[in-house]
Amino acid sequence: MSDSRSGGDRDVDRLGTVLDPDRCYGILQSRDARFDGWFVTAVRTTRVYCRPSCPAVAPKRANVEFFPTAAAAQQRGYRACKRCRPDVLPGSPAWDARGDVVARAMRLIADGVVDREGVRGLARRLAYSERHLTRLMTAELGAGPLAIARAQRAQTARLLLEHTDLPLGDVAHAAGFGSVRQFNDTVRAVYGATPTALRAARRAGRAAAGNTVELTLPVRAPFAAGALLDFLGARAVPGVEHWDGSAFHRALDLPHGHGVAVLCPGERRSGVPTVQARLRLADWRDLSAAVRRVRRLLDLDADPVAVDRALGADPALAALVAAVPGRRVPGSVDPFETAIRATIGQQVSVAGARTIAGRVVAAAGRPLTIDGGPLTHAWPTPGALAALDPSVLPMPQRRRRTILELARRVDAGELVLDAGADRDDVVRALLDVPGVGPWTAGYVLMRGLGDPDVFLPTDLGVRAGLAAVGIDAARADTWAPWRSYALHHVWAAASGARPSAREAG
Repeated sequence: MSDSRSGGDRDVDRLGTVLDPDRCYGILQSRDARFDGWFVTAVRTTRVYCRPSCPAVAPKRANVEFFPTAAAAQQRGYRACKRCRPDVLPGSPAWDARGDVVARAMRLIADGVVDREGVRGLARRLAYSERHLTRLMTAELGAGPLAIARAQRAQTARLLLEHTDLPLGDVAHAAGFGSVRQFNDTVRAVYGATPTALRAARRAGRAAAGNTVELTLPVRAPFAAGALLDFLGARAVPGVEHWDGSAFHRALDLPHGHGVAVLCPGERRSGVPTVQARLRLADWRDLSAAVRRVRRLLDLDADPVAVDRALGADPALAALVAAVPGRRVPGSVDPFETAIRATIGQQVSVAGARTIAGRVVAAAGRPLTIDGGPLTHAWPTPGALAALDPSVLPMPQRRRRTILELARRVDAGELVLDAGADRDDVVRALLDVPGVGPWTAGYVLMRGLGDPDVFLPTDLGVRAGLAAVGIDAARADTWAPWRSYALHHVWAAASGARPSAREAG
């Protein structure tokens, strides 16, 4: 972590999880909300843990300890503060930024893999033994995968208790608990209240209607919501996405069924920006996965202060960063979809790529099993796309072969594209597919897997943007480790020119 004794004027190192207690205490004294999600403060006298920005009077230094995860605090007998709600926070930026095994494990746990496949399934996906994976995570995070998944279940349970009228037994099942007793014990331990008490304390009128729930998702400031939604809206594929100028609609293919997300900027809360998310789910067990995929799509766990400070220090980018502070890198709800859309978008306009992708969805996508409003289908599965008649694809024959081969390899498990995939392995496997080049692989890495440090020097829009600010591509090396964000600023600089065909993904 960086030195923050006097108000947190410098940022926590994005790769650091070993906490310096004195620096953490300085952040605690300053109540700097920028550090919420990086660590939690546990107070020995009250046995609660808080976010760094908790408005309560700062406890004495001798009475606190710091943990990199809420799960670590919970394992040591601390419960969540009822005043600052440390469970309602953006996630740590480190898990999206990093590509090591711990970060990959955290992304998979957030997507619900432990709940569905157990620690054994998580370890198998990562090619580690359960014992070694648990040892790695405990050494760095203070808690193993099972404890981290348990903390996530407790958070999901609280959302369901506060936002739905599901019976308590159904809440326990939907949140991933093995029994009602385990559910009751965990909620009491984490929140210091019974499930019944948490439900009784919710604000009036917040219960969901049917299979729909309204959630407020926290975001770190600054947050350029308009630029983000405009980017996604311009590329909205008919059937699976819809942009009406104020809300972005997105179909979700989730582990237990279909879902639909409607996303728009929310009201600021205590000066913090939010996203309002209306989720309609076929199965409540998918709530946690749906929230995680939406957060990944909108890059809500980013550290915009660190990004803007680094990029704004370059005179060539300073004006662009100042014009749109908090610019995000739009992500993806499905890396496989990103790979196919990037391939479709080669050498065609943004509008043309949307049209072609919409035809692919109509031909191979599954009709939604829930009311999608303007949405009709989920994105095609790898198996459905691999089995498609090539003549249905309205594109050159070589690109048809590339798309079908990509789908076949993913369907066969030869190419792994998920939240926990090793990024270097993904690039090598993509480049092995005939018709996939460095641009497509880099685009998938940036948007599909959330890598913050990708630059695409051959992209036509990038070239136009670099020319607009009067620099060449070699300058991009100085923007590491935030080149993906710089790339979007450069694309914006080229907005007066014709949009890049390769921006179409």
